[in-house]
Amino acid sequence: MRAEPGLVYLVTGGCGFLGRHLVRLLARRERQVAEIRVFDLRGDPELCSLSTEALQVKLIQGDIADAGSVTEAARGVDLVIHTAGLVDVWQTNTAERIWAVNCQGTINVLNACKELGIRYLLYTSSMEVVGPNMDRDHFIRGNEDTKYNIQNVGPYAQSKAKAEKLVLSANGEKVASGGTLVTCSLRPTGIYGEDNPIMEKLYHSLMAFGGRRLRLAGREVEHGRVYVGNVAWMHLLAARALHRTPDVLGGQVYFCYDDSPYLSYEDFDSLILGPVGIRMVGRTPVLPYWALYLLALLCEGLALALRQTGAIFNRYTLAMITTAFSVRTNKASRHFGYSPLVPWAQSWARTQAWVQSLAGRDARGPGAGRTPPAD
Repeated sequence: MRAEPGLVYLVTGGCGFLGRHLVRLLARRERQVAEIRVFDLRGDPELCSLSTEALQVKLIQGDIADAGSVTEAARGVDLVIHTAGLVDVWQTNTAERIWAVNCQGTINVLNACKELGIRYLLYTSSMEVVGPNMDRDHFIRGNEDTKYNIQNVGPYAQSKAKAEKLVLSANGEKVASGGTLVTCSLRPTGIYGEDNPIMEKLYHSLMAFGGRRLRLAGREVEHGRVYVGNVAWMHLLAARALHRTPDVLGGQVYFCYDDSPYLSYEDFDSLILGPVGIRMVGRTPVLPYWALYLLALLCEGLALALRQTGAIFNRYTLAMITTAFSVRTNKASRHFGYSPLVPWAQSWARTQAWVQSLAGRDARGPGAGRTPPAD
C-alpha cells in the first residue's frame, strides 16, 4: 500500500462514454490518486477490475439530480471531475429531465463542494455553449476568445451554458474547509471513438437504410472532432494542474482539441464507417437548404402530432450539420502542458476496430488494417 494516503477523485457520469475512458486512464496514469469514486445512474462492474493494491475504484449508483446522493458520494473527496450530463441534440428526452441532469445536477455538485470543503472542480462542458447558432454563422478554427453570436437554442445547449456559467462563477468562492473553490471548464467539440453511443446509433440507422447516407451539408463545411482518449487525457492533466497551478486554471475555459482532420460531420463519419459499407450519396447536398429546413419542420410537427418527445431530424440538428464549427487553439498546451496522447492514425484505427466489431467482423478483418486517411 502507499506510504501516504493519496488523493480521492470523484468522477460523476463515470460509466458514460467519456467517463469510462477517463476512469480507465486515471487508473493507468495518475499515480497520486488512491481512490476513484465512479458515480453514475447505472453501474459498470468492469470498472471495479481496475482496482489494484494501490488504487481502489468504487462504484456508487445514484442520480446526479438527487442532491443527497451527490453529497454522500462526495464525502472525503479531494477533487470532482463532473462529466455527468444528458447529451440530447436529437430532443429524445423531456426538457425537464435535461435541465434536472445538466443544470440541477451541477448545482448539486457545487453545493456538495462548498458544504464538504472540496476545493477543486473540473467541469465537462460542450462546444454547444458557444454554437453553432441558428443563423448558421460559421465558427471556423476559432479559439476561446473568438467573438461569436451565441444563441443557445434548445434545452441541451441552454442547460449546458447555464451550468458552465454557474461553475465558472463559483471559482474563488469559500468552501467549508476555509479555503476557496477552484473551478475550470473543458469544452469538447464532437467526440468520437470506441463505444460512442451516438455513432453506434448512427451506424445501425444507416445500415437499416441500406448502408446509404444522404449528404446534407456542402463539402466545404468543416467541424472540429476530437478523439475520446485525448479528451480524457486533457481532463487528467487539467485535474492535476488545478492542484499545482490554481491561479492559472481557476475560472478558465478550454476547448478540447487534437490532430483529427477538419471535415464535415458527414465526411468525417465516412472515414470511420466507409470501410464497413456505409456509402455517402452525392457530392453535393441532396436538397437545397430551404427544402431541408421545411423537412425538419415537418419532422418536428409529426413528432408533436404523435406525442413523441422530439424529432431526430429537427431544425437544430440541421443547423449543426450545415454550419461550420471548428477550433484551433493551444491554450491547454500553454496553461497545463497538454498535447494529444493518441495521434490521429491511432485514433482512427481504434475507432475503426470498434466499428468492425459492430459489423460482426473480427477487428483484424477487412478494412481494419488499412492505412488511415491522411489529414
